[in-house]
Amino acid sequence: MNSPIAQPDAALQTAAIGSAAESSERPSTASRLDSSVPGTIAERFDALAGALDDLLRMSDVRNLDDELLMQATPAVEGLGRKVDALRRVCAAEVDERSPKGLGAERLSARKGCRTPTELIARLTGVSEATASRRMNLGAALAIRGSLNGEALQPRFPRTAKAVAAGELGEDAARAIVAALGGIRDRSRPEDWAVAEEELVGSAVDGFTADQTKVQANVWKVALDPDGVEPEAEDAMRRRCLVRLGTRDGLVRYRMDLMPEIFGKLEQAIAAVVSPKSAPVFLSDADPLAQGDRDERTSGQKRHDAFASLVDAAARSADVASMGGAAPTVLVTVDERDLVAGRGAGWIDRVDEPIPMAAITQFACAGGMQKLILGREGEIVSLWSPERCFTSQQRRAIAVRDGGCVIPGCRVPAGWCEVHHVWEHSRGGPTHTDNGVTLCWYHHRSIDTGGWSIRMRNGVPHVRAPGWLDPGGTWRPVGSARARKRRREVERT
Repeated sequence: MNSPIAQPDAALQTAAIGSAAESSERPSTASRLDSSVPGTIAERFDALAGALDDLLRMSDVRNLDDELLMQATPAVEGLGRKVDALRRVCAAEVDERSPKGLGAERLSARKGCRTPTELIARLTGVSEATASRRMNLGAALAIRGSLNGEALQPRFPRTAKAVAAGELGEDAARAIVAALGGIRDRSRPEDWAVAEEELVGSAVDGFTADQTKVQANVWKVALDPDGVEPEAEDAMRRRCLVRLGTRDGLVRYRMDLMPEIFGKLEQAIAAVVSPKSAPVFLSDADPLAQGDRDERTSGQKRHDAFASLVDAAARSADVASMGGAAPTVLVTVDERDLVAGRGAGWIDRVDEPIPMAAITQFACAGGMQKLILGREGEIVSLWSPERCFTSQQRRAIAVRDGGCVIPGCRVPAGWCEVHHVWEHSRGGPTHTDNGVTLCWYHHRSIDTGGWSIRMRNGVPHVRAPGWLDPGGTWRPVGSARARKRRREVERT
């Protein structure tokens, strides 16, 4: 089979030969790129774009076999790196020609833009954040000019050379610049140069950008061990948790966490989402041991684990109280909507409405209190809170269930909510024989996920969705059952 890549390569060679022939008519690179020669740059880039169009048309990736796909992927990446290098050079030059000291004479101002990032964004259509990243990295890798006009080496000469050659990607280059940039004046020049050489060499030889970042931070500590503490003090000042507002029904936050706090959070979430964790109440022989077909993305799983972590923290006896009670989320909903199962409700201090499914989950786990308002908004009557599971009941149910009762779910009992199996709104009692532990996600989706729960003699039984268990078998679950099974095995 003829290689689909070979033909486009020929097209690229033809374009390159044409460019070379065309260039022989021009005396120098400077004159070819001089703005006084109209259309020169546009013509050359149009020729290259045309060759790339031929490449895309003639190399249908879907028709490549595995080996050719393995060849094409890094080849395309190498081409993209060279284009990225040109992007950064142009961005850095726009920034160089737009210093604040020039005032209205700076390039960005003459083009009607506040900043060089705005100018680049308008010229290219990228975000200003992307433009800023290109400018900063481009400046670190650009050839500099001295006061007398002489050309100086880039601040990161080895990195700049590898980037220009297409050997080093943007992510790896940024990791090297970020780690070594702040310690150049605090380390010996020869040691700093060795560090850059080693980092670039490792990245070119096959290290991923993530591995390069780890290695760069190791070099950073080795070259400047005394700089860790001041950096930590600066980070301590900049730590924050900022609410950014709502968008498309979601509340957005920005978190700048101290590394040790990040480590704790990652460890807590990983304990739940890690596939290495096993269910506590199923044997390996059980066909449901693999649990639900979890179609959540990694980000969704982490969100749901974080939700369970927040719930567990709010229920802690050590949490700060408000008005003598643990912090309580106030959810308001019209009783008629609640009975009908439609409409929406409102959470205190949150502008976005929440759906009825979330309100039902709140009511199941936290109870309700009925309030009647008059036409002018005055309080007409107020009922006592309807009973929710007490802390003693929660502990008893947690011991019995051992965690979320959905087979395969790894959320521990302390992170779970207690669900009324027979709905409280329909007369279900708030009793240990009517409560089971469910994680935030399975509690939210219990009516739509296909799982069914019932109680028999105080023990929860679960039936899987039809696609997982066509026979519709009800199975007892819980950590107490698992311990009993283990004792039986030990006796045998």
